Order: sequence, then structure tokens, then C-alpha cells
Amino acid sequence: MDNRIFFVIDKLEIKHFEFNKLVTDFWLIKELLERKAEVFITTIDKLSLHNKKAYCKCQKACAKADDIYLEKNLEHKQIEDFSIVMFRPDPPVDLDYINATYIFDFVDKEKTIVINNPKAIRDFNEKLHANLFNEFMPENIVTSSMEEIELFLEKNEEIVLKPLNRCFSSGVMYLKNNDKNTRSIINSLTNNQSTLIMVQKYISNAQFSDKRVLILGEDVLEECVVKLPSRDDFKFNTHSDDFIKKSALTASEKIKFKQVAQKLNSMGIYMAGLDVIDEQIIEINVTSPCYFIKEINNYFSTNLEKRIADYILSFIEVDSKLRLC
Repeated sequence: MDNRIFFVIDKLEIKHFEFNKLVTDFWLIKELLERKAEVFITTIDKLSLHNKKAYCKCQKACAKADDIYLEKNLEHKQIEDFSIVMFRPDPPVDLDYINATYIFDFVDKEKTIVINNPKAIRDFNEKLHANLFNEFMPENIVTSSMEEIELFLEKNEEIVLKPLNRCFSSGVMYLKNNDKNTRSIINSLTNNQSTLIMVQKYISNAQFSDKRVLILGEDVLEECVVKLPSRDDFKFNTHSDDFIKKSALTASEKIKFKQVAQKLNSMGIYMAGLDVIDEQIIEINVTSPCYFIKEINNYFSTNLEKRIADYILSFIEVDSKLRLC
């Protein structure tokens, strides 16, 4: 079995002090190394294109004493030399991010599987395209119009405003009707009515938590967690054990979100995280979804990284069988 695997990760993660057990990639890389896979790592600024061939400068990963290390020397490799690419840089989905996805348009998908498909990520905004499943969402609009947002606020009394290209709740704001800062907040987030944002009806139970539902292929995982708002905010913004607790799927969530998983899978989005309040999707994370592996392993006495690694490696096994046919 050809088991060369290439991770494109965030610049912060590649610094050793950020490569810890709170990071999904840490667990996946460690598990793949334990299975004798060759794992290489890079960031989007080290991708390149030469004569229509996609290349990267990357570092080889190794595991020692229950930790991950990177060899110091950069190796220049053609991306098609890898069996699988895990494309997991964090937002913002800015021009540099978009340009990185273009590099993978020149990778032969018959030779190399890319998870998640960068074109699918490019075509899927984590906030806006959640409306593909509008029946499972709170009421929302996407607009830059002051008038439309004010009318939406008047109708719903409480709203949440979200930039379309950020992550980890960055820039997300709450507004209540008749707030004296209403116009200032709207102008700030829309860059004076020139930038589209998502505006959602506020779900009152958000004050208690939102649930992270995990999708792997066409499956919705039974294990999930809730993310608690921090003490000084209305939303989750601190990744620590104090703000992440064990949760469970409801029967209706299993049915509804199975449809979401199947649709995303057909688009080339195989790994995703749904943020859910009162069984309503508020966002679909597809760029570098956090699987909260450390927390789920502790709460459910499982080894989630092994199941995800099984899934990743299954692409190689399927490809090998097709080649033998």
C-alpha cells in the first residue's frame, strides 16, 4: 500500500508550541505515523506551480516520546507523489487561501486524493452555503444593506451578525432591537454597506451552548460535544476543558444531519463539523473542522483518531482495488 500522506495546515500550527493535543491535525498525524505512513507537512505559502505541475516545499514529520517533530530540512516534492492530501489550512478564506486552492486544480485526482476537495471548499462558504440546508437553519439573510438588516432586527428582536470568511467566532456580533450602537455595528461589519455578511435570528439557548456535530464521509458520529460561551461573551471563543462538555445527538438530529452528510460527501466535502443550537444548524465548518479528539476520547472512552485514520486510509485501499481491476 502506498501510504505517503501530505498535510497542508495553518501557519500557526506548524510552530511547535501550537502543535499540541488540542489540535485535530496533531492526533491524525500521530496516528498515521504510528501506522507507518510517511507524513509530510507544509503551509499554503510553500505551494507552487511549475509547467502545469503542482509542487510543495515540505517537512517530514516523525513521532517521538508521544509528540510530533518536523525534520528541519525542506524537501521539494511534486504533490502527485502523495497518495492523499489533507487540505486543512484555517480561514480567513482570503485571496491567499483561494490561490492555494487553485494550485490543486492541477493535481491529477486519479493519482492523489485531496480531503476536503479544495475546489469544493472554494465553492462552499461556511456561513452562506449552510443555506443549502435552509430547512434546518434559523431564519437568516445575507446582505450588506443597512435597511435590510434593520428590518430583520425589528422583526426578530435579537440577531447575530457574522463575517463570511472568518473562523473561531472572529467578528461575530450580537444585536438587540433599539441598541444605540446598531448602526455603528452594522457599518463596522459591512464596511459601510460594501461587504456581505450573514445575519441570523438569535436563538435564545445560545446563551447555554452550541453543539458540535461531526461528519465523517456519509456518517454522522454519535459522539459530540457542546461548546460553552466564555464568561465575558455570548459565544464560545476559548478552547479549554472548562468550556467543552459531553453531549449527545437526538434521534431527529441523526436523521436530519445524515442528509447533510450525504450532500456534503457528494460535493467532495468528506470531513465537516456542524455547529448546532436547538437542532438548528448555525454554521458548517468545512475548511479545517475541529473534531475535539482529546475531549471526545476522554468523555466517551474511545480513540476517535483511529476511526478517522481508518477512513482516510480507506481511500488508498479503494484506489488500490480499482487499479487491480
